[in-house]
Amino acid sequence: MGIYLSTPKTKKDSDDGENDRLRYGVSSMQGWRSSMEDAHAAYPDQDCSLSFFGVYDGHGGKAVARYCAKYLHQELVKQEAYLAGDLPAAARKAFLRMDEIMCGQSGRKELAELGGKEEQSSDMIEDLIFTSNRGDTDPGSDDYPYDQGCQSNGPSSGCTACVAIIHHNQLIVANAGDSRCVLSRQGQAYPMSEDHKPDQAIERERIHEAGGYVQCGRVNGSLNLSRAIGDSEFKLNKSLPAEKQIVTANPDIKSIELNNDDEFLILACDGIWDCMSNQQVVDFVRKQLISEKKLSTICGRVFDKCIAPTSGGEGCDNMTMIIVQFKKPLSSGSSSKEPGT
Repeated sequence: MGIYLSTPKTKKDSDDGENDRLRYGVSSMQGWRSSMEDAHAAYPDQDCSLSFFGVYDGHGGKAVARYCAKYLHQELVKQEAYLAGDLPAAARKAFLRMDEIMCGQSGRKELAELGGKEEQSSDMIEDLIFTSNRGDTDPGSDDYPYDQGCQSNGPSSGCTACVAIIHHNQLIVANAGDSRCVLSRQGQAYPMSEDHKPDQAIERERIHEAGGYVQCGRVNGSLNLSRAIGDSEFKLNKSLPAEKQIVTANPDIKSIELNNDDEFLILACDGIWDCMSNQQVVDFVRKQLISEKKLSTICGRVFDKCIAPTSGGEGCDNMTMIIVQFKKPLSSGSSSKEPGT
């Protein structure tokens, strides 16, 4: 099977939910791609103290994206930094922790299950090598540190990750890769994340210092992203910490105080951003909200606008999108200034 189908799959997998502070809608569509490699997570706390939303765009398979959608938020609340109230630090550790736990025996077993039949054959071969390389290490332990021994047996596929954490009036966005989060403040689109591409100066410098190179806008001529969870072949330099590997899961993090001018958040994988700008998506969603209240339906209409009429090029990727709409005025007061200023 090639990379594209002869006819796109346009059925949407959608869900909606809410609590006292916000409403959300999420939808995903396979489109022209031969398989669906995106995943998402939506966990709005009913007590409104902490809500978590994330989009994950897989490459090389769907297993890592699905694994992150299932476990990243769980790792977040386990961190000492979370218990101490430092959500940005907890988010950073949770991202890096995903690479560690996927090297464990239970992690690798579940990755094989999440990948389905098409990914299980290669994973079974890797498991044989993995078990042999571990030697006398306790097979039941998943808590060994980030090192070359771990990463050489980690998943060869990977995923981007962009998550939004809403804690009372604080918004924390952590991002690794080119999925994206955008805030609509009085109709203006404010980026809450920046794409990570190999050609960017800070990314290129880390890649070179870790022993890699950039060719044709790709890491080692292969991966068109410079940060991702998984992709263990780019994380084998034992002399460097996880943050300084050729490809790193270390996220950029932005934190702001929400106010009464904030209307909604959009989180989406690059299948959307390849076709529309931040402001175009915000404008489209605002217009749809005039007559449509079901947020997942609006997500689906974005897909219909983006999908290409024929296979090849922009509009042919998997599409996943979450809209988070704020329901109540916030206690911090109104301000029209740009987030982070």
